[in-house]
Amino acid sequence: MSRARTSKIFDEPPPQLRACEWPDCEHGGSFPAPKSREALRDYRWFCLEHVRRYNASWDYYAGMKAEDIERNIRADTTWRRPSWPMGSRPRKNGAPNFWDEVVDPFDLFGGPDAVAKPAGRRINGSGPVLSSAQRKAMAVMEMDAPLTMDTLRKRYKVLVKQYHPDRHGGDKRAEEKLKAINLAYSSLKQSLNSPIR
Repeated sequence: MSRARTSKIFDEPPPQLRACEWPDCEHGGSFPAPKSREALRDYRWFCLEHVRRYNASWDYYAGMKAEDIERNIRADTTWRRPSWPMGSRPRKNGAPNFWDEVVDPFDLFGGPDAVAKPAGRRINGSGPVLSSAQRKAMAVMEMDAPLTMDTLRKRYKVLVKQYHPDRHGGDKRAEEKLKAINLAYSSLKQSLNSPIR
């Protein structure tokens, strides 16, 4: 390639295919901007200066009510695809149920296996199944199911008297045990007041 030919290529600006759509602008429109919220792929064309102005003043949510904006944002969180809670999606053509194929021995998904657990794993024999945190709290309180608020309070009073640091001359182990008892008590009390579903 000759020197004259290469300099000619770089010296000439590229041809403009569109004019800037800004009123009274004579520059070329090389930069796209969406026309409206409903037509995001339908563009208006501006020069660099005017596309910056247009974008600074353009509001995607202009004219929408607060409820519509919230609904629009929520739809974006799932890429505008329908979603269902795990295992509840409608089945088509006799497809197997999700829970028919899943083995969940540790109850990670809270599926139908949770309903089939023995009553001894429940707080009061007929209520919801205990979570692992609730089972640990019951172990700290040295209690078994069924559990009522009255039995929990009585057990708490006994354990507070037994492990109070004043009774043990300020022993740190007794103090730590008492802290664990207080946490377990408040956790179980909350579970009895509002059972986990």
